[in-house]
Amino acid sequence: MSRAVDGTKRVNRRKKILKRAKGFQGRRRTNYRAAKEAVNHALVDSYSGRKDRKGDMRSLWITRLNAACRDQGISYSRFINGLSKAGIIINRKALSNMAIEDPVAFTAIVDAAKSALGA
Repeated sequence: MSRAVDGTKRVNRRKKILKRAKGFQGRRRTNYRAAKEAVNHALVDSYSGRKDRKGDMRSLWITRLNAACRDQGISYSRFINGLSKAGIIINRKALSNMAIEDPVAFTAIVDAAKSALGA
């Protein structure tokens, strides 16, 4: 009788890697050795990508705020300075969302920042 060396462990391990490599191109999708390396690199990149996304979103909010502030006749940096002088504590995500969804409230905040700068 032949001896079972690895059972289903090897098959399951390979299937798990090849399943994660779905969508890759060429040999990296079908060949286990190439797929294993590609999946490992993809996992490393996805880890750092999750960290990078936070900074990307912040820069998007700042870009939106800058555009909305310039429509009101003030630059982004002067707007943020005016907010701090006025004692208004609100994060950039909420401000960006407000500029898009509630322009009237955003205009009121910009006016408060402008008056704090003028005082």
